[in-house]
Amino acid sequence: MNEDIERKKRTAKKAKKARTAKKIPKEMKGKQGFRDIGVEVTPPQKQCDDSNCPFHGTLSVRGQIIEGVVVSDKMQKTVIVKKDYRRFIPKYERYEWRTGKYMAYNPPCIDAKIGAKVKIMECRPLSKTKAFVVIEQKTK
Repeated sequence: MNEDIERKKRTAKKAKKARTAKKIPKEMKGKQGFRDIGVEVTPPQKQCDDSNCPFHGTLSVRGQIIEGVVVSDKMQKTVIVKKDYRRFIPKYERYEWRTGKYMAYNPPCIDAKIGAKVKIMECRPLSKTKAFVVIEQKTK
């Protein structure tokens, strides 16, 4: 009985260790000022000294990962990301297109502009409407 309990504890520890293991991209190993955010994305090439940057500051990310297109960058260090998705209407057995708009923090090292495809991730609330941060810019 005790052996079973000990075996279960060992396997639980191994599983937890495997879940928490984070992979650092090869090109970023050994670089100064880079912090692993726990998601497989290509880190920015530029450095910044912003405290709200997930790579060079102290902002932690968690939760949803959303891909979309930047539709506005008029605010300081903030972009509006638009995501189109389809929703099924059971009554008519058809789909409709819907749009979601998210305000996301734009770190100086990424600096996404209008029309760029970006990946944003949830973080703690940075303002009344802003709870996402840009973690990767796919196209310029």
